[in-house]
Amino acid sequence: MIMLEALAVPALKLSIETAKGPQQFSTALQILLLLTVLSVAPALLLMLTSFTRLIVVFSILRHAFGTQQTPPNQVLISLALFLTFFIMSPTFKAVYQQALLPYFHHQIDEKELYKRVCEPFKKFMFRNTREKDLALFIKLRHEKKPRTPEDVSIWTLIPAFMISELKTAFQIGFLLYIPFLIIDVVVSSVLISMGVLMLPPMMISLPIKLLLFVLVDGWNLLVVSLVKSFY
Repeated sequence: MIMLEALAVPALKLSIETAKGPQQFSTALQILLLLTVLSVAPALLLMLTSFTRLIVVFSILRHAFGTQQTPPNQVLISLALFLTFFIMSPTFKAVYQQALLPYFHHQIDEKELYKRVCEPFKKFMFRNTREKDLALFIKLRHEKKPRTPEDVSIWTLIPAFMISELKTAFQIGFLLYIPFLIIDVVVSSVLISMGVLMLPPMMISLPIKLLLFVLVDGWNLLVVSLVKSFY
């Protein structure tokens, strides 16, 4: 009992009080903004970076193999995530040097920070967005035809970039799927011609597809092609 009474348990109190000045109110708004950004960070990762194209291509490749859980989702997501950091490193570096450092040194305000953060991401998205997709969302938002890339709103550019990424990912996935589909067709035809109807073709085609992918160093070729497709 004496030992239990000697242990001091700290008390935590939460309260909402009136701000005592503009500085305290501004600090509270900054904290709220930071929490909001952190909550939507996963969505921003999907919308503004190369992650979408990478994970879609890796998923299509896994289906082309015919293995539903190999490689596991955690492995594919981790690989896509680190490749995203590798591909986006010039953009992240530009954001840090042009926007975050001046803001931390109190050289720019929040409005200028937002503008400078958007610029490197807009450059990256413009390089990987089709004009047809961009024109579609400009038309849907009833905006005037932009004369320069700076005239395009980032809220118009983001959905155009995403559907462009999906189309590019499906194009790459289609090209990956063709050789594996040919192997499946050939194996099925051979088994049917031999009269072996009870043996699932997947048991024969899967080792052949894995062997072919390893012999051509498929992961190396795929990653090189995906990284180069963003430059």
